[in-house]
Amino acid sequence: MKVKTIALFAAAVASAAVSGSVLAQAKEQFIGLPSYRVGPYAAGGSGIYGGWIDYMTLVNERDGGINGVKLTWEECETEYNNARGVECYERLKKKGATGNTTFQPLSTGITYSVLDKVAQDKIPMVTIGYGRTDAADGRVFPWVFPMITTYWSQATGMVKYIGQKEGGLDKLKGKKIVYLYHDSAFGKEGIPVLEKQAAKHGFNLKTIPVAHPGNEQQSQWLTIRQERPDWVILWGWGVMNPTALKAAAKTGFPREKMVGVWWSGAEEDTVPAGDAAKGFTAAGFNVAGTNYPVVKAIQDNVYKKNKGNMEDKSRVGSVYYNRGVVHGIITVEAIRVAQEKFGKGKPLTAEQARWGFEHLHIDAKRLKELGAEGFMPDLAITCADHEGSGKVKFQQWDGKAWKVVSDWVDADKDMVRPMIEESAGKYAKEKGITPRDCSKEG
Repeated sequence: MKVKTIALFAAAVASAAVSGSVLAQAKEQFIGLPSYRVGPYAAGGSGIYGGWIDYMTLVNERDGGINGVKLTWEECETEYNNARGVECYERLKKKGATGNTTFQPLSTGITYSVLDKVAQDKIPMVTIGYGRTDAADGRVFPWVFPMITTYWSQATGMVKYIGQKEGGLDKLKGKKIVYLYHDSAFGKEGIPVLEKQAAKHGFNLKTIPVAHPGNEQQSQWLTIRQERPDWVILWGWGVMNPTALKAAAKTGFPREKMVGVWWSGAEEDTVPAGDAAKGFTAAGFNVAGTNYPVVKAIQDNVYKKNKGNMEDKSRVGSVYYNRGVVHGIITVEAIRVAQEKFGKGKPLTAEQARWGFEHLHIDAKRLKELGAEGFMPDLAITCADHEGSGKVKFQQWDGKAWKVVSDWVDADKDMVRPMIEESAGKYAKEKGITPRDCSKEG
């Protein structure tokens, strides 16, 4: 009898341990991070994923998670390589108690590579400020969220900014603008809308590709010198950016007449260029600096506890780092919104998280509550509109730091949205997709 009692007690303890383990697991929300901390684009990857991880650590440390659900994560190194990105997607998708909540590859090439997979596996792919622009049409791409602003929207914002500097968009007529771009899926994204902008505003557009990784630009700048443009739009990434700024200085092209895409506007792009970067302006959907409550909260609750992700703490508050914080805010807020529908304090499936992303509204009031007022734009995602904002700010490098030189600039939505719908419609036809009726979506 005694042996039987001991056996029953042992079984009960084992059962309780398993139940406790399952319960502990069930109170966690897993997020797979297809990061890149090595290779030619490591500066971007390490900064953004570092900021994102620090924000999730802040939510765990300060708030105890999202309504008691702790965030967990695991990195998978892609080296910004498409094939490795697909491998990471497959490796991460079934991790955690409910599988990977969201896939955010920080690469337009990887985005294209897993576009069909995320729909099949029902995992939301969030591509904040990159990726396939026409995926902003949520009727055709229900599982893809190119949030805040797409490349096409940004390109129209850049032209608006150039127009402001010239004294009005009507003053662009007859001007010459060179589009110096990274010769990749990322770089080619800007061409269609810039061609339409050129036709609309009457400026001459010259497109000049730069081969990966971008440290050879002699012939391109010889062409620019011959073309004598009024402005250069730098659509670069990695080493291409400081190389371009140095080449511009050597050629005598004023950096004040150069406007960069947001992947050209980080400290890692300007500091290596030295004095050649001074006066250069870039678009962004987030700003630099530590003087925002959300960044101060990370410093107080994460770094003071020696739990920060960045080895180089001086990068906290940099453009890339703060962009990672934006990724964290959007991911956490989407999970929070989804919990309101599917149960507070309950871990979500990826399908439930998708609902949260599609119903995510971060207005000015919520931004202030998050300590991110002026840090990022407000946004409102809907079934049909997976972009939700389209706004950019411009910052100028003064030789030591980025200084904000504009308010939020709206995209030319009257131009961009019809392009998005036309392109998405073609994709739907090619793939045999019946677009969703958003009036029936809850």
